[in-house]
Amino acid sequence: MAASTKRIAIARLSHEGNSFSPLITGPEEFRRREWTVGTAARDFYRGTRSEIGAVVDWLDTHSEWQGSFLRCCAAPPGGPVAQDLLDSIIDEILSGLVDRSWDAVYLSLHGALIGTGDLAPDLTLVRAVRTAVGRVPFAVSLDLHANLDPAVAGYADIVTGYRTYPHVDTYETAAKALDLLARAVAGEIAPLCHVEPLGALLGSFNMRTDAGPMAEVEARADEIAAARGLLALTPFGGFAYGDVTCAGASVAACADGDAAAARDAARELADFFRARRDAFQIALPRPEAALRQAVALAAGGPVAVLDPADNPMSGGIGDTPDLFRALLEMRPPVPTVFAFFWDPDLVARARAVGPGAALSCRLGGRLTPDYGMPVAAEARVVRLTDGRFVNEGPMEQGLPVDLGPTALLDLDGIRVIVTSSCQSPNDRGYFVLHGLDPAHAGLVCVKAKNHFRAAFGGTFRRIIDCDTAGPAALDLARLPFRNVPRERLPRAASGTAA
Repeated sequence: MAASTKRIAIARLSHEGNSFSPLITGPEEFRRREWTVGTAARDFYRGTRSEIGAVVDWLDTHSEWQGSFLRCCAAPPGGPVAQDLLDSIIDEILSGLVDRSWDAVYLSLHGALIGTGDLAPDLTLVRAVRTAVGRVPFAVSLDLHANLDPAVAGYADIVTGYRTYPHVDTYETAAKALDLLARAVAGEIAPLCHVEPLGALLGSFNMRTDAGPMAEVEARADEIAAARGLLALTPFGGFAYGDVTCAGASVAACADGDAAAARDAARELADFFRARRDAFQIALPRPEAALRQAVALAAGGPVAVLDPADNPMSGGIGDTPDLFRALLEMRPPVPTVFAFFWDPDLVARARAVGPGAALSCRLGGRLTPDYGMPVAAEARVVRLTDGRFVNEGPMEQGLPVDLGPTALLDLDGIRVIVTSSCQSPNDRGYFVLHGLDPAHAGLVCVKAKNHFRAAFGGTFRRIIDCDTAGPAALDLARLPFRNVPRERLPRAASGTAA
């Protein structure tokens, strides 16, 4: 290795933990999503519009840097991660850092990770990495929905995060962190961070960055950053379903050698953000009303009805029956798709009888009765798949997806997707896999939320969110928080959804 070559350690540990899910996230969920290390990690992420994809491209264009890919892993949002698994991942990352010389360290985290024992593992990892590497320049990139502990700023030199929701700037976020790291190593900048909490837990239903209160906050962040000459200024919406003491919105500022500048900018943006707190809380129609509205519109083009309370990207379980029950009761007079139920046993039964065969089903309510009882129905098996496809994007473009074996069922004209793992239908490839084109359906009902709009915003005449029971429900006051102070919860809704 040439004397001028610089060494950067890269690791990724990304998971968004829902404290109200009845499930524990284990190794299978990580292995189905992202679980790689070393040269295999470089190959896995190459050509993807992801954070580690940006690292691969950055290394390809910066020959003076040599990258070492330590454990890189991610699982879909869900219940807390089994503590023994979490400990082993953190230990593996740390063992790759110790007794080696580094010029820089980059971590790709979500920021709302929780374990079955440790409720602040992102902070645990960041603190341990700093201890392992000493005063080496150290950058952390985070999801917009991070529950950011202010203490992170005491260990990482650079803290930045996604600026879009749906998250279509993951690649750009990592690229920015890497460029700041390189400048810090070169001595061009001396980054210092400050994290300012808002003291408010915000629902993410009205948190899209294309319009509304979060768009205003993002625009103000750009103005403040430009006026104050900051290296980075990032508003974080927080993740409302993580019952941890640091849950809630926050702002992270990064300034060049001036801790006071970072603190003052973060506080200015936090004040602006806090003043819009009530605008994030909205009202939504119940499933019956949402479906009636959708059917009335469907004559003019396809309409989607979303069930965000069971959105897997918010820790949903793919199992709540409210929307599906209302759909069966209505029997819409238009071609209809329901995506999805997570039920490996039902998939296995469908595979056993094969396409064309009849199948008696109990859909939803298999994991817990808390969100409704199962719905009995008679179905016909239409299609079986291996559950594998590659995201077309724009979110996570190029990353492979493994749903496990899946089945497409027909219930008197309602097509229902059933999967062996709980992952969101946020990409066109999900539907193509099952021989479906949402643009040619009259009505598509989906367990999803805002991320669905990234791929399908131009497909549907209207996308309607509805209010159902689930682990990511609209009304946060109904959830049994133990660690989040009640005064941090949202106040009453200030309007209705668009």
